[in-house]
Amino acid sequence: MKRRTLLTGAAALAAAPLAMPHAQTPVSVRWWFHFDDTTASPAALVADFEKANPDIRIVAERIPWGGSSDYYNRLYTTLIAGGGPDCAMVRFLAQPRLMEMEALRPLDDLIAAWPGRADISDLLWRLHLAPNGHRYYLPVQYEVPYLYVRQDWFAEKNLKLPTDFESFLNAAKALTGGDRWGFGMRGGAGGHQQWGAFVLGGAKMEKGGLTTPAALAANRWFLDLHRVHHVFPPSAPSDGFVQIIANMKAGRTAMTIHHIGSANEMTAALGDRITAVTLPRGPGGTGWAEFGDESNAIFTQSKNPEAAWKWISYLSTSAPNVAFNKLSGQVSVTTSGAKNWDAEPQRFLDATAAGLPIAAVLPPMPQTAEFTLTVWPQTMQKAMLGQITPDEMMQIFDKHYFG
Repeated sequence: MKRRTLLTGAAALAAAPLAMPHAQTPVSVRWWFHFDDTTASPAALVADFEKANPDIRIVAERIPWGGSSDYYNRLYTTLIAGGGPDCAMVRFLAQPRLMEMEALRPLDDLIAAWPGRADISDLLWRLHLAPNGHRYYLPVQYEVPYLYVRQDWFAEKNLKLPTDFESFLNAAKALTGGDRWGFGMRGGAGGHQQWGAFVLGGAKMEKGGLTTPAALAANRWFLDLHRVHHVFPPSAPSDGFVQIIANMKAGRTAMTIHHIGSANEMTAALGDRITAVTLPRGPGGTGWAEFGDESNAIFTQSKNPEAAWKWISYLSTSAPNVAFNKLSGQVSVTTSGAKNWDAEPQRFLDATAAGLPIAAVLPPMPQTAEFTLTVWPQTMQKAMLGQITPDEMMQIFDKHYFG
C-alpha cells in the first residue's frame, strides 16, 4: 500500500515551480550522509557552500551505516513519522521503497535546467533513470567493479591479463597451486557482484530469464570454477569483503573482484605488483558489472526543496564533487573532475571508467534488497557445498523475483 499520508500536498509540491523565500533569515537544510571513513568530514564543503549562499544553513547529519538495512530502516521510519531530513545520500536499492512511499521529489525539471548536467556522462544519466521514466536521484559518486590481478605472477607465467572468460579460466588454473588460488571468490553477502560478472551478461533479470539454457550454462560454468577446477580458496563459500582483500594482500590469491574503494589499500600492500582490468567478457562479448551508486535525493516532505536542490547540485559540481569523493573514497561523477583525479593511482580509475559501458543495476524492485543481503549468499553457499544443483539455484532466484 502506498504511503499517501507522508505529506499532504506532496504531488502539488512536485509540480509547482520552485521559488526562494523572501525572508532574510537563513533557511535550514537537513542532509543525511555516511562515509566509510568515519573520520572524514564534509565541514569544509559546508562552509564553502554557506559562504556562497548566506541565506542557507546546511545541517549535515552523519548517520551510522551499520549495513544498508540499518541506514535505510532508519530513513524509512523517520520519513513515515514526518521527521525526516530534507535530502539524503541514497542508493538504487532504496528507490523502489521510497517511490512506493511517495517520499521522493522528482528532479526532472531541476536537472534539465541545471548547467552542471553536461559535465556528467550520458552513461551515468542512463543508469539514473527510474523505471517510470522520471529522475529522482542526482548522482554524486560511483564505482564499477573491476578485476584485481597480480601482474607480477602473470608475468612469471607468461600469461596475458584476462579479457574474456576463457583467458580468465586459463589464468586462474595456471596460478592455482600450493597455498595459492587463482581467484578470491566472495561467497558471503555482496558476492553477487562477482557472480553477476560471469552470469548476468548472458542472463536476463526478467521472468524466465534466469532459467534459459544460456543462463543455466553460465551459472554452471561459474560454479565449476569451484566444483571442477578448484581455483577458489576453501573458505570461499563464507568469505566476505574482509577475507577477499586480506587474501589478495597476503599473496594467497591471484585475482579478485572489487572496486576503487580498496585501491589505495591494495597499493599500500603490493605496490606496482597489482593492477586492475575491466571485468572479463563472456560469449559474444557480453559483460555485466554492477554499478555501485550513491546519489542525493530530495524528499517530498522537505519544507525547503529549493535550498536542498542548491546544496545537492553543488555537491555534484566539478571541484566540490572531487573534494566530496576524496572524502567518500569513490569516483567523481563529473567529466572535468575525473581528468585531474589523484586520489588513487590512475590505472584503477581507468579500469573503473572502462567498465561503464557494461555497468548495470539489479532490478529496481523491493525484492532486490533481500536478494543481495540473504537470498543470494545463502543459496550460493548451498550450491557451492553441493546441497543444491546450479540449476536449482537459478530456479530459486527466478522464484524470488518473479514468483
